[in-house]
Amino acid sequence: MKTLKTIKDYAESYLLEGHSVRDVINHCMVVSERFDENNIWIAKADDAFLEPYFLRLEKCDPASLPLYGVPFAVKDNIDVAGLPTTAGCAEFSYIPTEHAFVVEQLINAGAIPIGKSNMDQFASGLVGTRSPYGEGINLFDPEYISGGSSSGSALAVTAGIVPFSLGTDTAGSGRVPAAFGNIVGLKPTRGSLSIRGVVPACKSLDCVAVFARSCEDAQRVYEICAVFDADDSYSRPHSCVHPFGGTFRFGVPRREQLEFFGNSAYETLFWESVEKLESLGGVRHEIDFTPFMETARLLYHGPWIAERYCGIKEFAATQSDAMLEVTRGIVLSGAKPTAMDAFDGFYRLSELKRRSDEILETIDLMVTPTAGTIYTRDAVRNDPLALNTNLGYYTNFMNLLDLSACAVPAGFTPEGLPFGVTLAAPAWSEHSLLSVGAKLHSASGYPSGLVETGHHETVLLAVCGAHMSGLPLNHELTSRGAVMVHKSSTAPSYRFYALESFAPPRPGLVHVNEGGGEIDVEIWEIPAQQFGSFFNGVPAPLALGSLTLGDGKVVKGFLCESYVLVGAKEITAMKSWRTYLQSNR
Repeated sequence: MKTLKTIKDYAESYLLEGHSVRDVINHCMVVSERFDENNIWIAKADDAFLEPYFLRLEKCDPASLPLYGVPFAVKDNIDVAGLPTTAGCAEFSYIPTEHAFVVEQLINAGAIPIGKSNMDQFASGLVGTRSPYGEGINLFDPEYISGGSSSGSALAVTAGIVPFSLGTDTAGSGRVPAAFGNIVGLKPTRGSLSIRGVVPACKSLDCVAVFARSCEDAQRVYEICAVFDADDSYSRPHSCVHPFGGTFRFGVPRREQLEFFGNSAYETLFWESVEKLESLGGVRHEIDFTPFMETARLLYHGPWIAERYCGIKEFAATQSDAMLEVTRGIVLSGAKPTAMDAFDGFYRLSELKRRSDEILETIDLMVTPTAGTIYTRDAVRNDPLALNTNLGYYTNFMNLLDLSACAVPAGFTPEGLPFGVTLAAPAWSEHSLLSVGAKLHSASGYPSGLVETGHHETVLLAVCGAHMSGLPLNHELTSRGAVMVHKSSTAPSYRFYALESFAPPRPGLVHVNEGGGEIDVEIWEIPAQQFGSFFNGVPAPLALGSLTLGDGKVVKGFLCESYVLVGAKEITAMKSWRTYLQSNR
């Protein structure tokens, strides 16, 4: 059976290839076994649990249900009837008789829960290491954290065990592990997905989050789950917002307000993402990040910490010794704030929300790193509180300010560790955020999930035209697993032409002995076995050759045959195909 990564892959497996739901789910469970050492699960579904799901679906037409036979993982603070809910603490465990509301919507659509995923105990961290069921282990480098608290849910999607999963997000738990796992994490508007059947962390702020390999799949799952729940006092009817147009305004914090905690690779990748957003039609605006940072501090240093105690107060009062030391310290500190502290917090939040709303009115969305850095598991063990706080620098304010957010993959460090950015906007902006996120993800040039980032059996290719990130033919590279390595420029020995006799115009790069210039290029790494099919699709008058870069390195590139230069428009002075395109708008 071929590898199934997306919801579409599962649909094709049933509708076009005729596989049975039993065979597909059994295959999924076999794949899961390969990752047992990564501590993805707290409880896996067994044959007896799965049998009623099989029997139901075997009576249905696969085309009749939007998620027919699609497996998914559920964070272990979300109820699945018949499987224990532990919230990462065995002594807290209970077996629910009803599904959480969102789980029920997915099952009604044909999806199958295949297990309860690991998590930071009582959703108390962003690191993925605070679990008695084992630390979440990063699939790209086992020395590093997976991110949390929805560690197992993100890992299950990254590993390709399931195409989507459910987590929760109070302070960033649906975004940080997405960034560290090279997948999409949707933190929807507070109250858009019911939290009935979810063990509370901060009940007034909690959100159910969706992990997926693509923004399209996250959107499909969100739309199925986003049903108003009259029995959840925090559920909200959906509101409509004006969608972003082809040109959108995006806010970026002032440079001095950005924090990468010494991670220069993440800083470089962030600014590359900003440039990609501009190439996609975005107009950059610098914004004051101060009210967002000050709001973030309220989550753990304000009265909202009391909600963490309130949500499990009976258990905390009688069995706190069952908690991990770091979790116990966080939860029990919630018993200290007074009613006066609470009102002071509400007043301060109201002030900060007014200031942040004024900033958000000037833009369509805000872009930040999802996390400013990533830490090793050893580092987090040695300094669990401070490093966890650092990971929340760009996430902790979201729910307090009633924002929607989408975390998308945005490249890899030279060491092969994933990086991601978060797009955020006012409540009910999910559709627009996912639309922009899908374009940005595509422009990054990287497939999602667990990918090989090494440099063996690949070809380095310089592109200077429509194959560059964000431009119309870029998909011919990304669909073949190619990834962008870096931006560069040629040696000053090339002339650049716009071949306007073609529709649309094509770029022409020609080597010359004198009178040349430096031309902007992107260096892409394409699997060697895919290079032939890519090259065969490149039309005349382009031809494969060797191209010298400004640093003297030689890579493969496309040069132009000289016969088409008669009457062609020379654009060497523009230095860039993007500049030429902008000049012709």
